[in-house]
Amino acid sequence: MTPASASAKPATASSPLLRETLGHIAVLTLDAPATRNALSEAMIAALHAEFNSIRDDKNIRAVVITAKGPAYSSGHDLKELTARRADPDRGRAYFAQMMNSCSAMMQAIVNLPKPVIAAVQGVATAAGCQLVASCDLAVASDKAEFGTPGIDIGLFCSTPMVAMSRNVPRKQAMHMLLTGDHVSAQRARELGLVNDVVPAGQERQAAIDLANRIARKSAYTLKIGKEAFYRQAEMKLADAYAYASQVMTENMMARDAEIGIGAFIEKRDPKWEDR
Repeated sequence: MTPASASAKPATASSPLLRETLGHIAVLTLDAPATRNALSEAMIAALHAEFNSIRDDKNIRAVVITAKGPAYSSGHDLKELTARRADPDRGRAYFAQMMNSCSAMMQAIVNLPKPVIAAVQGVATAAGCQLVASCDLAVASDKAEFGTPGIDIGLFCSTPMVAMSRNVPRKQAMHMLLTGDHVSAQRARELGLVNDVVPAGQERQAAIDLANRIARKSAYTLKIGKEAFYRQAEMKLADAYAYASQVMTENMMARDAEIGIGAFIEKRDPKWEDR
């Protein structure tokens, strides 16, 4: 696997997102610190567009989502939403559009056939916390905090709840949702919301290092493994085992499994063909 040269695509007035390509890793940086990297209409659209672009890009084998400024993401842009209360329907259609767009973007992370890692440098709240929970893995600064404080402004974090309840034990998720309390990075690791906590300033590189470790694996195997992980998690036990057995059988027939097993037996490094 020959690393590609690093390149960067800067954020623009219409796209508050920075895209860098570091070898086989796509680094997406939320670059709207003035709004605490709120998931505005433009930010959601930019993220979703990048996931669509990355999906079929054979050079990209993993994704890191990081951010600039003191906040990772404060969630939805409440000023943007509130401005639509002047609409004839008091904003109902726009609110539905935004919630559905954000939910589709979060699902695009789960459905992306490549691992996605959050690198959290600051506060991640509401839909920002949802973004972290939607990623496959997360590395956090020891200064990071997480919360779902919608309850404090009369807006229950119902869509963040979906991702949270699939990462955090139910009673702990309910505590965060009902109280709006923030939890520290260390507590987030204990709860299963993040994988690793590192000293402040090291989270981006730690996430990139992790992404590079994973990118050295077979892209085909990562793709079928990620899809199978999320599908079986929603099944009953017997159905999950039946499905996973089918996946393992198909995986065994793949060229990369033949290559990998042969390399293991012969005590050499595999050379993946990603098929």
